[in-house]
Amino acid sequence: MERSNKMTRLAPALLAATVLAGCATAPMAMAQPPSPGPWPMPPQSTIQPETTITLTGKGTVDHAPDVAMINVGVQVEAKTAADAMTQQAEQMNGVFAAVKTAGIADRDMQTGNLSLNPVYEYPNNARPRLTGYQASNQLTIKVRKLDTLGKTMDAVVKGGGNTINGVSFSIDQPDKLQSDARIEAIKDASSKAELYAQAVGYKVKRIVTINEQEFYPQPAPIMMQMRNQDMAAAATPIAAGEVSLTQTVSVVFELTK
Repeated sequence: MERSNKMTRLAPALLAATVLAGCATAPMAMAQPPSPGPWPMPPQSTIQPETTITLTGKGTVDHAPDVAMINVGVQVEAKTAADAMTQQAEQMNGVFAAVKTAGIADRDMQTGNLSLNPVYEYPNNARPRLTGYQASNQLTIKVRKLDTLGKTMDAVVKGGGNTINGVSFSIDQPDKLQSDARIEAIKDASSKAELYAQAVGYKVKRIVTINEQEFYPQPAPIMMQMRNQDMAAAATPIAAGEVSLTQTVSVVFELTK
Protein backbone atom coordinates (compact mmCIF):
# COMPACT_ATOMS: atom_id res chain seq x y z
CA MET A 1 0.00 0.00 0.00
CA GLU A 2 2.84 2.38 0.86
CA ARG A 3 4.60 1.62 -2.45
CA SER A 4 1.42 2.42 -4.37
CA ASN A 5 1.16 5.82 -2.69
CA LYS A 6 4.75 6.65 -3.61
CA MET A 7 4.14 5.87 -7.29
CA THR A 8 0.99 8.02 -7.14
CA ARG A 9 3.00 10.95 -5.81
CA LEU A 10 5.68 10.48 -8.58
CA ALA A 11 3.19 10.59 -11.45
CA PRO A 12 2.48 14.35 -11.29
CA ALA A 13 6.23 15.00 -11.15
CA LEU A 14 6.89 12.96 -14.30
CA LEU A 15 4.05 14.70 -16.09
CA ALA A 16 5.45 18.12 -15.18
CA ALA A 17 8.93 17.14 -16.41
CA THR A 18 7.52 15.97 -19.73
CA VAL A 19 5.65 19.25 -20.24
CA LEU A 20 8.77 21.29 -19.44
CA ALA A 21 10.81 19.25 -21.92
CA GLY A 22 8.25 19.87 -24.64
CA CYS A 23 8.30 23.59 -23.93
CA ALA A 24 12.08 23.65 -24.11
CA THR A 25 12.18 22.05 -27.53
CA ALA A 26 9.35 24.12 -29.00
CA PRO A 27 11.41 27.30 -29.58
CA MET A 28 14.03 25.26 -31.42
CA ALA A 29 11.41 23.95 -33.82
CA MET A 30 10.10 27.44 -34.43
CA ALA A 31 13.61 28.79 -35.01
CA GLN A 32 14.16 26.64 -38.14
CA PRO A 33 14.07 28.71 -41.38
CA PRO A 34 11.27 28.05 -43.81
CA SER A 35 12.10 25.69 -46.66
CA PRO A 36 12.83 27.53 -49.89
CA GLY A 37 10.26 27.49 -52.57
CA PRO A 38 10.88 26.21 -56.14
CA TRP A 39 13.66 28.03 -58.05
CA PRO A 40 12.47 30.27 -60.89
CA MET A 41 12.77 28.72 -64.34
CA PRO A 42 15.48 30.19 -66.62
CA PRO A 43 14.18 32.39 -69.40
CA GLN A 44 13.33 30.51 -72.53
CA SER A 45 15.26 31.23 -75.73
CA THR A 46 13.44 33.60 -78.04
CA ILE A 47 14.64 31.57 -81.03
CA GLN A 48 12.39 28.61 -81.65
CA PRO A 49 13.95 25.45 -83.12
CA GLU A 50 11.61 25.60 -86.09
CA THR A 51 12.94 29.04 -87.12
CA THR A 52 16.62 28.05 -87.35
CA ILE A 53 18.62 26.04 -89.83
CA THR A 54 22.09 24.54 -89.37
CA LEU A 55 24.29 24.28 -92.46
CA THR A 56 27.85 23.33 -93.29
CA GLY A 57 30.02 25.49 -95.51
CA LYS A 58 33.22 24.41 -97.21
CA GLY A 59 35.92 26.54 -98.74
CA THR A 60 38.96 25.34 -100.69
CA VAL A 61 41.95 27.27 -102.00
CA ASP A 62 44.45 25.67 -104.38
CA HIS A 63 47.99 26.97 -104.52
CA ALA A 64 51.41 25.89 -105.76
CA PRO A 65 53.53 24.44 -102.91
CA ASP A 66 56.74 26.12 -101.82
CA VAL A 67 58.37 23.40 -99.69
CA ALA A 68 58.88 19.66 -99.99
CA MET A 69 59.54 16.97 -97.38
CA ILE A 70 61.50 13.88 -98.39
CA ASN A 71 62.38 10.83 -96.33
CA VAL A 72 65.70 9.26 -97.31
CA GLY A 73 68.16 6.95 -95.67
CA VAL A 74 70.32 3.87 -95.58
CA GLN A 75 69.43 0.22 -95.10
CA VAL A 76 72.12 -2.47 -94.95
CA GLU A 77 72.46 -6.11 -93.94
CA ALA A 78 75.53 -7.77 -92.45
CA LYS A 79 76.48 -10.99 -90.67
CA THR A 80 76.85 -9.29 -87.28
CA ALA A 81 75.03 -6.45 -85.58
CA ALA A 82 78.27 -4.50 -85.20
CA ASP A 83 79.07 -4.75 -88.91
CA ALA A 84 75.53 -3.67 -89.86
CA MET A 85 75.72 -0.57 -87.65
CA THR A 86 79.21 0.31 -88.89
CA GLN A 87 78.20 0.08 -92.54
CA GLN A 88 75.06 2.17 -92.08
CA ALA A 89 77.04 4.80 -90.18
CA GLU A 90 79.62 5.08 -92.97
CA GLN A 91 76.98 5.38 -95.67
CA MET A 92 74.86 7.77 -93.59
CA ASN A 93 77.83 10.08 -93.09
CA GLY A 94 78.07 10.27 -96.87
CA VAL A 95 74.34 11.12 -97.05
CA PHE A 96 74.72 13.96 -94.54
CA ALA A 97 77.68 15.39 -96.44
CA ALA A 98 75.85 15.19 -99.77
CA VAL A 99 72.73 16.86 -98.38
CA LYS A 100 74.72 19.73 -96.91
CA THR A 101 76.57 20.17 -100.19
CA ALA A 102 73.18 20.42 -101.91
CA GLY A 103 72.41 23.45 -99.75
CA ILE A 104 70.21 21.93 -97.03
CA ALA A 105 70.63 23.66 -93.64
CA ASP A 106 71.02 21.71 -90.40
CA ARG A 107 67.65 22.98 -89.15
CA ASP A 108 65.96 21.31 -92.13
CA MET A 109 67.29 17.81 -91.36
CA GLN A 110 65.95 15.45 -88.71
CA THR A 111 66.57 11.76 -88.02
CA GLY A 112 63.24 10.01 -88.17
CA ASN A 113 64.15 6.40 -87.45
CA LEU A 114 67.21 4.38 -86.44
CA SER A 115 66.76 0.64 -86.07
CA LEU A 116 68.67 -2.64 -85.86
CA ASN A 117 66.84 -5.95 -86.31
CA PRO A 118 67.84 -9.60 -86.67
CA VAL A 119 67.22 -11.30 -90.02
CA TYR A 120 65.93 -14.87 -89.97
CA GLU A 121 65.59 -17.55 -92.61
CA TYR A 122 62.53 -19.79 -92.37
CA PRO A 123 63.29 -23.19 -93.94
CA ASN A 124 60.49 -25.70 -94.39
CA ASN A 125 59.78 -27.91 -91.37
CA ALA A 126 62.65 -26.39 -89.42
CA ARG A 127 63.25 -23.79 -86.78
CA PRO A 128 64.05 -20.22 -87.93
CA ARG A 129 67.75 -19.65 -88.50
CA LEU A 130 69.52 -16.35 -87.83
CA THR A 131 71.29 -15.18 -90.98
CA GLY A 132 72.38 -11.65 -90.05
CA TYR A 133 71.26 -8.21 -89.00
CA GLN A 134 69.60 -5.32 -90.76
CA ALA A 135 70.39 -1.71 -89.80
CA SER A 136 68.30 1.21 -91.01
CA ASN A 137 68.75 4.96 -90.60
CA GLN A 138 66.11 7.36 -91.97
CA LEU A 139 66.45 11.11 -92.42
CA THR A 140 63.64 13.61 -93.08
CA ILE A 141 64.71 16.62 -95.17
CA LYS A 142 62.88 19.87 -95.80
CA VAL A 143 63.67 21.31 -99.22
CA ARG A 144 62.84 25.01 -99.49
CA LYS A 145 63.96 25.46 -103.10
CA LEU A 146 61.81 23.14 -105.16
CA ASP A 147 63.90 23.62 -108.30
CA THR A 148 66.73 21.79 -106.49
CA LEU A 149 64.59 18.88 -105.26
CA GLY A 150 65.59 16.41 -107.98
CA LYS A 151 69.29 17.19 -107.60
CA THR A 152 69.03 16.84 -103.83
CA MET A 153 67.51 13.37 -104.14
CA ASP A 154 70.20 12.33 -106.60
CA ALA A 155 72.88 13.66 -104.25
CA VAL A 156 71.47 11.51 -101.44
CA VAL A 157 71.84 8.36 -103.50
CA LYS A 158 75.32 9.26 -104.74
CA GLY A 159 76.36 9.96 -101.15
CA GLY A 160 75.43 6.45 -100.03
CA GLY A 161 71.68 6.51 -99.48
CA ASN A 162 69.68 3.60 -100.84
CA THR A 163 66.13 4.33 -99.66
CA ILE A 164 63.76 7.14 -100.63
CA ASN A 165 60.40 6.48 -99.02
CA GLY A 166 58.32 9.39 -100.25
CA VAL A 167 57.95 13.05 -101.12
CA SER A 168 55.24 15.43 -99.91
CA PHE A 169 54.55 19.06 -100.81
CA SER A 170 53.02 21.79 -98.66
CA ILE A 171 52.78 25.51 -98.00
CA ASP A 172 55.38 26.75 -95.54
CA GLN A 173 53.20 29.60 -94.20
CA PRO A 174 49.55 28.80 -95.00
CA ASP A 175 47.82 31.38 -92.75
CA LYS A 176 46.89 33.84 -95.52
CA LEU A 177 45.58 31.11 -97.81
CA GLN A 178 43.70 29.50 -94.94
CA SER A 179 41.94 32.81 -94.25
CA ASP A 180 40.84 32.86 -97.89
CA ALA A 181 39.44 29.35 -97.42
CA ARG A 182 37.50 30.53 -94.34
CA ILE A 183 35.90 33.32 -96.37
CA GLU A 184 34.87 30.84 -99.06
CA ALA A 185 33.44 28.51 -96.40
CA ILE A 186 31.17 31.13 -94.80
CA LYS A 187 30.05 32.29 -98.25
CA ASP A 188 29.14 28.73 -99.10
CA ALA A 189 27.07 28.31 -95.93
CA SER A 190 25.31 31.66 -96.46
CA SER A 191 24.46 30.80 -100.05
CA LYS A 192 22.86 27.54 -98.93
CA ALA A 193 20.87 29.35 -96.23
CA GLU A 194 19.46 31.83 -98.75
CA LEU A 195 18.53 28.99 -101.08
CA TYR A 196 16.67 26.99 -98.41
CA ALA A 197 14.96 30.06 -96.97
CA GLN A 198 13.61 31.21 -100.34
CA ALA A 199 12.39 27.71 -101.12
CA VAL A 200 10.03 27.77 -98.11
CA GLY A 201 9.06 31.44 -98.20
CA TYR A 202 11.41 32.65 -95.47
CA LYS A 203 14.26 35.13 -95.23
CA VAL A 204 17.59 34.81 -93.46
CA LYS A 205 17.46 37.15 -90.47
CA ARG A 206 20.85 36.65 -88.84
CA ILE A 207 23.65 34.23 -87.98
CA VAL A 208 23.22 32.67 -84.53
CA THR A 209 26.48 30.72 -84.18
CA ILE A 210 29.53 29.81 -86.24
CA ASN A 211 31.62 26.76 -85.39
CA GLU A 212 34.89 26.21 -87.22
CA GLN A 213 36.29 22.77 -87.77
CA GLU A 214 39.92 22.48 -86.67
CA PHE A 215 42.30 22.91 -89.56
CA TYR A 216 45.11 20.41 -90.12
CA PRO A 217 47.18 21.07 -93.25
CA GLN A 218 47.46 17.94 -95.38
CA PRO A 219 50.58 17.70 -97.53
CA ALA A 220 50.23 16.31 -101.02
CA PRO A 221 52.22 13.05 -101.06
CA ILE A 222 54.12 11.48 -103.93
CA MET A 223 55.05 7.94 -102.95
CA MET A 224 58.39 6.64 -104.18
CA GLN A 225 60.57 3.62 -103.58
CA MET A 226 64.22 3.77 -104.63
CA ARG A 227 66.74 1.16 -103.58
CA ASN A 228 69.28 1.36 -106.38
CA GLN A 229 72.44 3.44 -106.09
CA ASP A 230 72.98 3.53 -109.87
CA MET A 231 71.19 6.73 -110.92
CA ALA A 232 71.06 8.36 -114.33
CA ALA A 233 73.21 11.43 -114.92
CA ALA A 234 70.20 13.70 -115.40
CA ALA A 235 68.43 15.08 -112.33
CA THR A 236 65.36 13.15 -111.24
CA PRO A 237 62.27 14.96 -112.58
CA ILE A 238 59.70 15.95 -109.94
CA ALA A 239 56.24 17.48 -110.47
CA ALA A 240 55.01 19.56 -107.53
CA GLY A 241 51.50 20.31 -108.85
CA GLU A 242 49.19 22.14 -106.40
CA VAL A 243 48.11 21.61 -102.80
CA SER A 244 44.61 22.30 -101.47
CA LEU A 245 43.81 24.12 -98.26
CA THR A 246 40.29 23.42 -97.04
CA GLN A 247 38.19 24.92 -94.25
CA THR A 248 34.79 23.75 -93.00
CA VAL A 249 32.34 25.71 -90.82
CA SER A 250 29.00 24.85 -89.23
CA VAL A 251 26.62 27.82 -89.11
CA VAL A 252 23.22 28.25 -87.44
CA PHE A 253 20.96 30.79 -89.19
CA GLU A 254 17.74 32.31 -87.87
CA LEU A 255 14.94 32.50 -90.39
CA THR A 256 12.00 34.90 -90.43
CA LYS A 257 8.90 35.48 -92.51
